[in-house]
Amino acid sequence: MLNSKEGFNLQSYMTKGVERIVADAIKATLKNPRESAFMVKFASYSRTASKKRKAFEENGEHIPPFLIASITSSCNLHCAGCYSRGIDSCCDEKPTDQLNAAEWNKVFCEAEDVGISFIFLAGGEPLIRRDVIEQAAKHPKILFPIITNGTLLDRFSELLDKHRNLVPVISIEGNRERTDARRGYGMYSVIEERMNLLNKMGVAVGASITVTKQNLNEVYSESFLQNLRNRGCKLVIFIEYVPVEKGSESLAPTDAEREIMEELILQRREKIDDMLMIAFPGSEKDYGGCLAAGRGFFHINSHGGAEPCPFSPYSDVNIREITLREAMKSPLFTALNNGEILAQSHDGGCVLYEKREQVEALLAEK
Repeated sequence: MLNSKEGFNLQSYMTKGVERIVADAIKATLKNPRESAFMVKFASYSRTASKKRKAFEENGEHIPPFLIASITSSCNLHCAGCYSRGIDSCCDEKPTDQLNAAEWNKVFCEAEDVGISFIFLAGGEPLIRRDVIEQAAKHPKILFPIITNGTLLDRFSELLDKHRNLVPVISIEGNRERTDARRGYGMYSVIEERMNLLNKMGVAVGASITVTKQNLNEVYSESFLQNLRNRGCKLVIFIEYVPVEKGSESLAPTDAEREIMEELILQRREKIDDMLMIAFPGSEKDYGGCLAAGRGFFHINSHGGAEPCPFSPYSDVNIREITLREAMKSPLFTALNNGEILAQSHDGGCVLYEKREQVEALLAEK
């Protein structure tokens, strides 16, 4: 099993990480009674989930606390450099043979049973699938960050107000010019409008930022983060750019820049203590490599395929045919966890994308 330095315990590390996230989330919502009340209740749910994962671990079965669910491959935008379109997992036409709402609800039920605490709803544009969002709302013991472009959020304000386990996380690239350049003219204004609407309702909102060499200094700046905070943003997820288009490799942060990012996020957390900030993938050297393939998280695509991560669209099992627990023991996941790929050095934000030929070779052996 992939490990890091001697004496390192992945299950304990992930549990402490979840506890830190929940504690920081409670601190970030103290001024919002409804949000804070929900987070205190969720903290109790999270502790119960951690005990479930620990029990599985003691029986030789590792359960990650995080799952990424791409509930649709449809999207209403054409963002420059979109990884989903870059790996052909996103399209304009209405997709066929995607998991229906009942099938996704089965996934959510099984996730709750094994102690998965966080399910990131992604796409495509996940708010296109209101039927699935409504199923997620029925699971208050799981927190569902919804990674969205924000265009459809005004249609969900009442649902988000009622079900605080649904947390909209809006994608933004930095300032107006940079966001409009990547996401389309006028998108920055749309994001501002949606954030202001939810802020007035007292609904917590988050921001998802793809970090490149071009916007690194801007999106980690105190002024940018304070602007988000003033619009009710309580969560910021910094995601390292993954070069999925030929010629874009130079946009990915270097090791030296990653160290700068680690230092900056520590500084910003200290200065802005009522905002939860998470870096992905973060410092992989601390936990022995990439956390994909079920070490810390895994991905289910819109058709039910269990994949190591969204940037590594390879699957040898489908949750229509097996349970979630069985999916985490797939031959591909097992080979990745028992091999060396996840611990290898790499230049971009995702080792599995960079080493995709090795992953494909593993898949061919199954």
